[in-house]
Amino acid sequence: MGSAVIALALSVGDPSGIGPEIAIAAFLARGAAGLPPFYLLADPALIASRARHLGISLQVVETTPAQAAQVFAQALPIVPLAARSIDSPGRPDPANAAGTIEAIDRAVADCLAGDAAAVVTCPIAKKPLYDAGFRFPGHTEYLAHLAARHSGVEAMPVMMLAGPDLRTVPVTIHIALAEVPKALTTELIVATARITAADLASRFGIARPRLAIAGLNPHAGEGGTMGLEDERIVRPAVDILRAEGIDAFGPLPADTLFHARARAGYDVALCMYHDQALIPAKALAFDEAVNVTLGLPFIRTSPDHGTAFDIAGKGVARPDSLMAALRLARQLADTNTKAVAA
Repeated sequence: MGSAVIALALSVGDPSGIGPEIAIAAFLARGAAGLPPFYLLADPALIASRARHLGISLQVVETTPAQAAQVFAQALPIVPLAARSIDSPGRPDPANAAGTIEAIDRAVADCLAGDAAAVVTCPIAKKPLYDAGFRFPGHTEYLAHLAARHSGVEAMPVMMLAGPDLRTVPVTIHIALAEVPKALTTELIVATARITAADLASRFGIARPRLAIAGLNPHAGEGGTMGLEDERIVRPAVDILRAEGIDAFGPLPADTLFHARARAGYDVALCMYHDQALIPAKALAFDEAVNVTLGLPFIRTSPDHGTAFDIAGKGVARPDSLMAALRLARQLADTNTKAVAA
């Protein structure tokens, strides 16, 4: 790789989870998997320890973001963190929180400074971070905080699951199912759809994205006989979006929205709650689905799974979703660059 290539920034995630080992596995598969250059933000001693634990011979080089692409063909580029990490596979430790957060901070700063093409994040766990004083609901909310801190502009992050055959966006995310009808508003649907349409155009290169809007209730409420939310909340949102020139349609019954013929008619499905979006995405592409955060001033992708403490250190974690996240981050970065240049 030439020096002109800007590498992707990969944060290590929770050191006690599978993040270190799927990063190692992805690097070792880089040629066969066609992976773009990336550098890992981590404690080099942690990565060396995990490789020894798994019996893996691994060549690493401590480097800078600017030099990472040059060494990627020969060794795993590691941009070292100031914080040290304890290698305790499967046993989360609040002492690792500083490194987990530093890796995310550095990845975002590198990307916004133009030193990284995109941010790719390995999974984190909330409890060890909370135990160490972290006060954000989750990864995505913290990324939005960092975006606002750097730019001075509040960001509304939108979660999208992207697989080879389906993209889904949950309008409400990590709340109890009983709370969804109270949280769901016309304004929230419209705001989520606007960000989704804009990013599909600028970063995915889809000139006129088609947005299928799922109903909340069975049969999309069936004219109000199975709940009034679809007529009173969802349909007005669709009307507003269409008046703005966005190709949105619905509300559509969710039970017929995800078969092959239906999927051919849209570019993304906006779903009203978490499982309505994530179940079909994971059922169709569990090992290939990628979590993409829309609405940020930088590109962020992540594997669509958690820290998997139960299998950490056992050498069985699959890097498929991380590799898909790396490939998609590169694709989005390249498409976004072309759109800016145009």
